This record gives sequence, C-alpha cells and structure tokens, in this order.
Amino acid sequence: MTDERRPRRVGPVVSSAHLAASGLPELSEVEYALTMANHAFQRWITRCMDAAGAPGMAPLEVLILHLVNHRDRAKTLADIRLVLHIEDAHLVSYAVRKLAERKLVTTARKGKEKTVEITGEGAALCSRYAEVREALLVELARETGFSPEEMSRLAALLRAISGSYDHAARAATTL
Repeated sequence: MTDERRPRRVGPVVSSAHLAASGLPELSEVEYALTMANHAFQRWITRCMDAAGAPGMAPLEVLILHLVNHRDRAKTLADIRLVLHIEDAHLVSYAVRKLAERKLVTTARKGKEKTVEITGEGAALCSRYAEVREALLVELARETGFSPEEMSRLAALLRAISGSYDHAARAATTL
C-alpha cells in the first residue's frame, strides 16, 4: 500500500491539544474519556430514574438515594459526603432535602449530626431502577466484550487515578 492510500494515524483523542502537549499526553486522553463517561453516566442515571418512575431527579439525588438505600441503614450527611467524595456540604444537604420532599428518604438527628434513611417508597424506587438497569444496561455492558475482571481492573485504575487528582488538588491549593 502506498503512503497515499495508507490510513493516517489520527493521534490521541483529546479535548485540549494544549494539555496533551505535555510529558504524558495519554493523561489528556484519560481526562477526555473521563469527561465523556461522566456526562454519559449522569445522563444514564437520570433517564433510568425517569423510566423507573421518578422523572426530574438530578444525578446527585440519584446517587444519594442509592447510597442511602445501601445496606438498609441510616447514613449521616458526613457519611454521604465521604463515600461520594463531595466537598460541598450544601450540595448534599440540598439533594437530601429534595429527596425528603419526594418522600423517598426521611431525616432525623443523631446527636448533632443529621441522618438520612430510606423510606419504603424510596426502596421500591431503587428496586424499579435496578430492574430497568438490568433490562437496558447490563446486557449492553456484556456486549462490550470486557470481562468482569477487566471491568474490576478498570474500576481500580479509576480509583487510583482519582487519588492522583486529589493529591494534585491539595498541592495546587498550596501554590
């Protein structure tokens, strides 16, 4: 095949060439993939919740609802912030208030700390969400050809790189 007919390598897929022009251009590829995955995931969880019967929920509300439902025990606002890695307490408080208005969670006090607990309606909604997720997403994820072990490895890599971003964020604060 001549050079004219050979497909040209496009190069890394990035959103910011100026950031890719670094000592590790692959990191810019990861950042772009994370951006795309984050937006797709947020779109998915809100649409899945719509299909489950609760239209109009924000992505953070969906995440908090599932977390509060996890292991069927009350969570403190601090627990929610820690597990979901959220710095801004008001974001969690606002989302919890919206969930409480929908009667999906209840709030109480444990000492000075506010606690959040799933309601029967909230648990039922989480179950319907799980059914929709199973019907629409799980098979598609299997069709990617990635093994469950590869998916677990990807999850571990993403958790590890999030630690790098946290460390860099702390360092940037000191500049």
